Amino acid sequence: MSSMDTESDEEAQRAHMATTALLARRTRLTRSLRDSPYDLVLYIERAVAHSELGYPDLAAGDAYRALLLTDEVRDEGFEYHEVAAEALRGHEERGILGEGGGEGVTALLEVASTRCYRILAISLLLCGCLKSAHEFCERGLEKAPGDEELTQAQEYIINLARRRLKTETVNPEDFPDQGLVRREVYPWNDYEPDRYSEETLEFLNAELAKVAPKCVALVTELPTLGDALVTGIDTDFTMPTNKQLGLFAKEDIGPMETVLHEISALTVNNSQVYPLCDACSTELPDVGSEEQCVPCEECVETVYCSQDCHDFAMETYHPAVCDREVDGIAKNTHQRETANMLHLLLLGRALAMSATQDIHPLELKEVKYIWGDFLPTSSNAVPYSPQAGPPPVWTLPFSFRANITGPLDMLEKMEIDVFAELDKYDLWIFNTLYSKFRGTASARVNKLDGRPEVAAVHPLWCLANHDCDPNVQWEWGMRMKLWARGERIDGRSPGVAKGEEIMNHYCDIELPVQERREWAKGSLGGYCMCDRCRKEAKKEEEVAANGVDMAAMVSMVNGMSMVHEISKAHEMAANEQPNGVPEVNGIRQIT
Repeated sequence: MSSMDTESDEEAQRAHMATTALLARRTRLTRSLRDSPYDLVLYIERAVAHSELGYPDLAAGDAYRALLLTDEVRDEGFEYHEVAAEALRGHEERGILGEGGGEGVTALLEVASTRCYRILAISLLLCGCLKSAHEFCERGLEKAPGDEELTQAQEYIINLARRRLKTETVNPEDFPDQGLVRREVYPWNDYEPDRYSEETLEFLNAELAKVAPKCVALVTELPTLGDALVTGIDTDFTMPTNKQLGLFAKEDIGPMETVLHEISALTVNNSQVYPLCDACSTELPDVGSEEQCVPCEECVETVYCSQDCHDFAMETYHPAVCDREVDGIAKNTHQRETANMLHLLLLGRALAMSATQDIHPLELKEVKYIWGDFLPTSSNAVPYSPQAGPPPVWTLPFSFRANITGPLDMLEKMEIDVFAELDKYDLWIFNTLYSKFRGTASARVNKLDGRPEVAAVHPLWCLANHDCDPNVQWEWGMRMKLWARGERIDGRSPGVAKGEEIMNHYCDIELPVQERREWAKGSLGGYCMCDRCRKEAKKEEEVAANGVDMAAMVSMVNGMSMVHEISKAHEMAANEQPNGVPEVNGIRQIT
């Protein structure tokens, strides 16, 4: 073994020992927060631990809760003033991370505020949320003018914004505020089940028996998808695979026969045009029609399309949000925020289900077993060594509003103590739920403006894997319906034979291969590698290799007399999209 290999092994061992020590410190601080949930110093210390572990998003979350507690200490009229002030007095002697010790509570409070602003600014910068990071720099510098760390952070944020916006003159209001963070099963997450165990399969199949009696969930192998299309990947070499769950026919299913009919409590809407049922998001019956709406008895603004939906909502989620206007936090947003706010509404619905059913959010049967497109912690980790390669590419969309303030505001509206119930409502739990929603949620768009207005997670429907030559198709009205296709793309006999896998589709399968792959990438976690995609892509590569000038062909077609008819046909196809399932920001959509 060379000296270089020895040094590398020793470095890896040191990094492992450092990570182990940090995880132990995080565990101790989390336990301390259970005993003293209003101690802002513990939140600051845990934020530092999260930062050193390479979780800037979790560091920002802890720093924000600490900042909220500084307000509780300052204002005697605030709900948690007494307990927060008492907890802070316990740190008078030793201070906060070596600062402010022995100088009194007032001085300690200023040290705490400055620490919070520093952590928030730097952590949000590392997440890519430049606008929010800059705002906390400005707020911090108002409290601590000339603070060196905040000044340096502000300069870096502005320079990075110039590079991102490709202009020297920048307005902080225009700074990017959507970032990316780690998408993983956190080392301390004890709720994630073994999706491939006999126990899991037994539970899922019991649920399937109620909504898809001819189907069974089994473990299968799928191609391992990547973020890039490597030259030659569509040739005939064997693809690497990974274990996943799939849906299989346990008896023959005829063409056009219903495969699955599923309703989900994880259905939300932000419609500004049509009144929709609060439970299933179907349009409400017209006034005077035979079918009558059913309002909630306590908050008349919440209306259901039927007594069944009313009763379903009361059993699963509504009592936690009744007459509290929780959904208003994520509605009436700018168009570019629509998809993110639908995900926030899904998160709010999960939190309401958790509170109503008195169950941990990650134990909800609607989310516990679904795929989260998680990456291994090791591949997400920030390398310690200065000789290491480039930092990892994080994949979970993140913003200060959607991941930190939005969920906390919803919980506050539900009258849930966000400090005392940290075990249920910590930021890593929100991130885990988002990971699962972004891999499995589907959406309906408004036909007038094309914006997504309804989103849902159907945990059994999403067991069916994707193929660009599917043997089923789906429609989402009051319930998610899956049925066997009447014809196949490649001309094979329709229907699903006993033992055959149910293959769904997460994109418009009428599109050319490259467009399909781009469209479905968000839902699949990488570029599609189904047989159809690989065959069509290989054919395109062969055509390109033979020197056919596609640009010249397009130019020639555009000059022909049929150009108007071709354009008209494209326009009609775009409007109708009979198999269309557009995907935006990780939400599969149907019109």
